[in-house]
Amino acid sequence: MLYLSQIMIENPQLETFDELRALVKERAKGEMFFRIDVKPPYPDTPEDWEDRLEAAFT
Repeated sequence: MLYLSQIMIENPQLETFDELRALVKERAKGEMFFRIDVKPPYPDTPEDWEDRLEAAFT
């Protein structure tokens, strides 16, 4: 299972939501489940951030 918090902790260099989304897409390979357990703290995080991260995962 891939946790959003784990990705963010392991990659403190991330500065934008788009960087996070790209990393979620990359890390999704080989994973079956994705848990969104925190809200991204980036200033450009959109209103529909959960939907966008889910789409990047699938």
